[in-house]
Amino acid sequence: MKVTTYEATVENGQVKILGPATLPERARVFVVAPDVESAPPLLHARSPRFVNREGARDFVKEVFEEGPDDGP
Repeated sequence: MKVTTYEATVENGQVKILGPATLPERARVFVVAPDVESAPPLLHARSPRFVNREGARDFVKEVFEEGPDDGP
């Protein structure tokens, strides 16, 4: 595998190569950031929500307690 190195900066979340570079569209590249602490992840997993609150009725639970005469 042939490897070419380009110097670049990040501006507004996009990698900008400094100087002339001709890369084909959809080229596979590797980004190495020396002496940079990684930023916290931008992903935040939220709890699922109902589109219509009426759907919550399908998930109502009933609790039954077993008496002393109820067995397995």
